[in-house]
Amino acid sequence: MRRATTVIIGAGQCGLAMSRELTGRGVDHVIVERGRIGESWRSGRWDSLRLLTPNWMSALPGQDMPGDDPDGFMHTRELVSRFDLLARTIGAPVMENTRVVSVAAAGEGYRVQTDQGAIACGNVVIASGACAVPKVPGFASQLPASVAQFSPLTYKRPSDLPDGGVLVVGASASGLQIARELQMSGRQVLLAVGNHLRMPRRYRDADILVWMHLLRLFDEPFTKADDIERVRRTPSLPLIGDPSNRTLDLNALQDIGVEVTGRLAGIDAGRALFSGSLANMCAAADLKMNRMLERIDAWVSGKGFGPFVAPAERFAPTRVTDEPRLSSRLEADGIRSVIWATGFNPDHSWVHLPVFDRKGRIRHHGGVAGNGLYVMGLPYLRTRRSVHIDGAGRDARALARHLVRRLDNRLAA
Repeated sequence: MRRATTVIIGAGQCGLAMSRELTGRGVDHVIVERGRIGESWRSGRWDSLRLLTPNWMSALPGQDMPGDDPDGFMHTRELVSRFDLLARTIGAPVMENTRVVSVAAAGEGYRVQTDQGAIACGNVVIASGACAVPKVPGFASQLPASVAQFSPLTYKRPSDLPDGGVLVVGASASGLQIARELQMSGRQVLLAVGNHLRMPRRYRDADILVWMHLLRLFDEPFTKADDIERVRRTPSLPLIGDPSNRTLDLNALQDIGVEVTGRLAGIDAGRALFSGSLANMCAAADLKMNRMLERIDAWVSGKGFGPFVAPAERFAPTRVTDEPRLSSRLEADGIRSVIWATGFNPDHSWVHLPVFDRKGRIRHHGGVAGNGLYVMGLPYLRTRRSVHIDGAGRDARALARHLVRRLDNRLAA
C-alpha cells in the first residue's frame, strides 16, 4: 500500500494551489485526479465558455495575470494550459486517470481507495469541486422519450442538439449563456426562470466585479456572515465573459427572441407546467440589483470619486408579459431538447465518514472538517472568493497552515 502524509483529491485550481502550499512547507503528498489535470474544465464545459471573472481575478498561485488586458476574459482552454504550467512548475505529484473509490477511516488516519490501489495517509484534502453533479428534478424522468436532456456539464455546442426548439430550465449564469448561444444559432428557446440575480456587466466605467471588490464584498470572512448557509445557497452572478462587455439579463435575451416564462414546476403527460411567479421573481432580482447599485453610488460619493466616473444610472425593469405561458405541450410545440441549468452539487458519495449534515453536505468550519479532513472549492468556503480562480490560493494558504500546525502538534504529543 502506498503511503503519504496527505492525499489531495482533484487537480483543478484548488488541488494545485494546495499542492503548491504543501510543497513549500515540505509536506509530502499526492494528488489523485480522475482524468487529466483540470479534467472538469477540459471535459465538463461547453466549447465557447470563457471565465465570468476578468483576468485580474483569474491568476493562479505564483503566476502572472493571464493576458495583457486586465478586463479581458480567459477561455477555458487557456485556463487548462495554465493548470498544466503550474503543475510542471511546482512538480505536482499528480496521479492522473485515477478514480477515488472511497475515503474511510483507518487507525489514526485514512485509507484512500482508488481504482489503481490504496493510499494510507494522515490527512485528506477534498478538492473535487462544487459542480460535479447537476441538480436535476425528479420529474425529469417524466419527459417524453423523444426529448433529449442535457446539463451544462454535457452540453457542448448547438449542433449537438436535435433539430427543434429548446427548453432551458434555470436563469443561472450557465442558463442565460446557453440560452443566448442557442437562440443566436437559430433555434427557438423557451427559458424557465426561477429564483435568480440580475447584474450589469459594467457600471460607471468599470466592471461590476471591480466595484464589488472595492466594496470588499468578496473578502468578508465566513465567520461574519449573518446566515452562512443562506449565503452559500445564493445564485451565481448572471454574467458573461465576453469581449464586448455586454450585459446578459432577461431583457437582453428577450431582445433576441428568447421566450421567458416562470419556474418549471413539473411534467404531466408530456406537458411542461410553469409557475405563475415570473413577475415576482423578476421584481426581486431587479430590487437586489438596484440595492447593489445604491451601495456602489454611496461608496463613490463617500470617496469623492463622482467627478471621475460616469454618472449613476438605473436600468429598465425586467420586462414581463401580462400572461406568460403556464404550460407547453413539448412535442406539439416543437421542443426537442431540455437543458437543466438548475445548479450543481458536489459529489462526495465516496466519502465514507461521519461528516455529513442532515442534507448530505460535509460539515466544515472554513474548510476544516476535523481530524485531518479538509474541503476546498465550495461556495463561500472562507470568503466569497472561494469559488473564484484567485480564491484558491488564499484558501490553500489558510488550510495548509492549519494542516501543518496539526502535524506539528501530533509530533509534539
